[in-house]
Formats: sequence, C-alpha cells, structure tokens
Amino acid sequence: MYKIIRKEILNVDVELMEIEAPLVARNALPGNFLIIRVDEDGERIPLTIVEHDLKNVTIIYQKLGYSTKLLSQKEAGDSLFDVVGPLGQASHIRDVKRVLGIAGGVGAAPLYPQLKEYAKRGAKVDLIIGGRTKEHLILLDKYKEFCDTVYCATDDGSSGIKGFVTQVAEIVYQNYKYDLAIAIGPLIMMKNCVILNEKYDIETDVSLNPIMIDGTGMCGNCRVTINGETKFACVDGPDFPAKGIDFDELMARQKYYNHEEDHICKMKLSK
Repeated sequence: MYKIIRKEILNVDVELMEIEAPLVARNALPGNFLIIRVDEDGERIPLTIVEHDLKNVTIIYQKLGYSTKLLSQKEAGDSLFDVVGPLGQASHIRDVKRVLGIAGGVGAAPLYPQLKEYAKRGAKVDLIIGGRTKEHLILLDKYKEFCDTVYCATDDGSSGIKGFVTQVAEIVYQNYKYDLAIAIGPLIMMKNCVILNEKYDIETDVSLNPIMIDGTGMCGNCRVTINGETKFACVDGPDFPAKGIDFDELMARQKYYNHEEDHICKMKLSK
C-alpha cells in the first residue's frame, strides 16, 4: 500500500497527489511515468511523474473516467493499492540553447519536468500554455520560477489571448528563433503544433498518451506508427521526436473505448 501524503485540487477537473513511493522516487527521471491502481480490482492508470524527491512522487490527473474519478475520492492519509515505476524511457534532453514549451490543458503536467531540466542545464526556456479558462492553466507559479517568458491562451479569453496555443506561437515566432519545441496536450493540438513548427523549421518533441494497459509493451495497446514503423509508447516512449508520427491513426485508436467509458463506467460510479 502506498500512502497519499498530500492532495491538492488544482481546478474543477484536475487534482494533484503526492504519494509515498521511495523506490520509484529514487529512480525517476524526467519523462518517466508510473502506473497506479486505486484498489485491488482497479484498472491500471498511467500518469507522468511530475516531481519527486528521495521519498515521494507527485502526480497530476484529470477526472475523466471511472478510475480517475475513483482516485479523486481518495484523500491525504489514505493509501493506493499499487504504484509501479518508473516506467518508459527518460526524455532525451538535447544540447540546445533555446526551448519553447507548448502545453495544452493537463499536458502542462508532463511538460513540466522536461522544461525544468532544460532550464537546469542552462537553456533559455519559454512557455505557451493553453486551457479552457484561466482556472485551467495549471502549474503557472512553478513554471514562472524558471521560464523566461510565459504566454497564455484561453478559450474564453480570461487569460492571455482568446484562442489556441498555435495562434500564440505564430506571434512568438515573429520575434524569436527556437532550437526546439516540446508540445504536450491533446493529440489534435500536438498535430497542429507540429505542422506549424515545420513551417518555421523548428524540431518538435511530443509526449504521446495512447491507451495503455500493462506498461510493459506486452499488450500492444499503446502502439503508434512513426515513419511507417510500429513503436510502443510505454517502452519506446512516451516522448518521441514528432517527425513521422501518424497522428490521425493515433486519434482514431484513442476513441476505441469511448462507448464503454461513457456508459459502463458511469453506471459503476452511480451505484
């Protein structure tokens, strides 16, 4: 059992948990993720390790389906049945001088440890962060500790420009040249960022979040096609250079279990 040390509500949809898991914490690197089970019968939930010390790991999750809503019912002092990790490949931190992070919604969570590591290594780091409203822009205070400039975009215009992160990027690219962009968020957002960045000849890394089950590559559920080759996000990723990723295939596969999530899981929660 893994004790929940701290829980913080970031907005109506997103929460943070700090969990006691010393073995995972001591071995975690930027880009690694873990898989948790809320209880013995629970499904496996893959979540990025956002921060860690020598004893605890911090996760951020969005309350979307049955299992994340079940996780949300836990409080500080409660325990989780399983915490397995660190999993996946650590992010490839490139030798670059200027990096732009582009975060959409809860994508700000997996982006955070990467940008922090770039800043730690001396790179100049800027951030474009987007969300539905001002309240959905998470981790802003933490990002401002090491980012040179933070640009915001919201659907309703409550912070920054009213629009998409790609619209902000178009403006930013008129004034600055970046060696690398890292885009993490909804698949359609990442796809559009990659298309835009190719126009400005900027290499892009992304973090893919296909449906995962076992986290070891055995189930094959998290397969993605990159330059015509099959990769598995849980063991080859989750971070990849964006060039050659078949985003359309990935978006189609992401919808496979929508019916079960919308109907069966909601029935469970209502019991």
